[in-house]
Amino acid sequence: MRCVGLLAILGLWALSANAQQKIGYIDSEQILNRLPEYQDAQQRLERLAQQWQQQLEAMQREIDQLFRDYQAREVLYTEEMRRQKQQEILNKERALEQFREQKFGPQGELFQQQTQLIRPIQERVLQALRQVAEEQGYDFVFDKSGSLLFLYARPQYDLTDRVLEKLGISATPAPTRRQ
Repeated sequence: MRCVGLLAILGLWALSANAQQKIGYIDSEQILNRLPEYQDAQQRLERLAQQWQQQLEAMQREIDQLFRDYQAREVLYTEEMRRQKQQEILNKERALEQFREQKFGPQGELFQQQTQLIRPIQERVLQALRQVAEEQGYDFVFDKSGSLLFLYARPQYDLTDRVLEKLGISATPAPTRRQ
């Protein structure tokens, strides 16, 4: 079955090799980094992540202190008090893990915020890319900043500057400020 799929792909490639196709590429990372709203969204996400990380660290310090207190007084506790203190430490550790998962997990708040803030920007870039591709007659446009590996690409097929212009961003990089 895999062999048939491979043959079909090779057959399509052979047919399309005879047809003139126009292929271009962009650097989406460069485009996004030049958009002010993307920079704002990234900063908001970083602030949220820092805030939650500080909360995690405070929770961990509390757990560490409880554990040190337990170790220092363990011989003074009755068996029942030992179990209670151990359970208290375990409960705090579970709370820490739940908080970490809630904020940073695959379905966590950071991921949801990232989707909410970044997706509209990505859609705007994609719309500009579509317009440039249609206006210029490109059949395929690749993103060189993704997992696609470019061993060679002619600069004349780089549509990054045209997409930036379509987004209203100067194609020439702004001079960097020295501090």
